[in-house]
Amino acid sequence: MSAYAAVARAPRTLTEKEVALLLRTTGLHKEGFRDHCLYSLALASGLREHELVALNVGDIFDERGRARRHVPLRVFKGCRRHPGPQEVVFSDTVRAKLEKLLRLKRSLGHDVGPQAPLFLSRKGLRLSTRQVRHGFAVWQQRAGLERHLNFHAVRHTACTGVYRRTKDIRLTQRFARQRSIDSTVIYTHPSDDELVRVTQDLPC
Repeated sequence: MSAYAAVARAPRTLTEKEVALLLRTTGLHKEGFRDHCLYSLALASGLREHELVALNVGDIFDERGRARRHVPLRVFKGCRRHPGPQEVVFSDTVRAKLEKLLRLKRSLGHDVGPQAPLFLSRKGLRLSTRQVRHGFAVWQQRAGLERHLNFHAVRHTACTGVYRRTKDIRLTQRFARQRSIDSTVIYTHPSDDELVRVTQDLPC
């Protein structure tokens, strides 16, 4: 409990309703499917924005075009200072979405070679972190979210979700790929979703 109390500020996270609205809105439009996959991947893996945009087609897919379950990262936080290997694990759901994205890229004539960027801008260049942040703001508005969150809240949502489901701080640390467990303790805080739920039960 002392470690819990030492963390003064809880991370901002999306509620289950906000996640559902965001994924439904991006999934309904062909032009939004790239971002739908981007957000699904972030929610499923806890990848940071610069780690997401650095992904290449060959990082994700094997020679047959099947999405890998275990994906070693080339670019990650601190990779220049600590170049030890890092890996993320993808669920079947997000792998199916990524395979659909690959089929869409092929149908549009995009380069799907191993070194090609996984996520492209509308100009056909590698998506930038600035574009990720801008797009996230736009889709939140289109989805009708009542508040604005920055993109890092997606990572916080993923990591908090792992802790909520497992109550295992070490597993959460491994999922978050954090060297110090002191950084992971932040995810033991009550989430925004839990705060919303408890307020619904208050007499008023």
